[in-house]
Amino acid sequence: MSKYEKACLIRGDGGRAVRGILDRIGDKWTLLVVATLHGERMRFSELLHRIPGVSQRMLTLTLRHLERDGLVERTVYAEVPPRVEYELTPVGRTLIEPAVALAEWAIEHNPDIERSRDGYDEGRAAPSRQP
Repeated sequence: MSKYEKACLIRGDGGRAVRGILDRIGDKWTLLVVATLHGERMRFSELLHRIPGVSQRMLTLTLRHLERDGLVERTVYAEVPPRVEYELTPVGRTLIEPAVALAEWAIEHNPDIERSRDGYDEGRAAPSRQP
């Protein structure tokens, strides 16, 4: 029995907790936001400029989700104009090490995965030979 299966049995939720967290951190922008905030407190506009391709709407949604999940803290300063900054919470900072490990794994194994995909696609493109 795998660690995942054991965790699901212990929790008794059929893997819902694990899937929910993986859905969050596996979306298109979450890890980029977390990595960008690593070790820094930033304003929204800084984040927007430092994360290539993210729209204002998607950054807003991602930050809200991360704040709701307790991974990011939002601080509003009573200034004119109002200043809002974002930073990782202690729990959010614990995500850095596994995220870096996953990124390193992806970089290391990407050539193998690309070769596998190419071989699979070539096999699918070949005409079927049935007797």
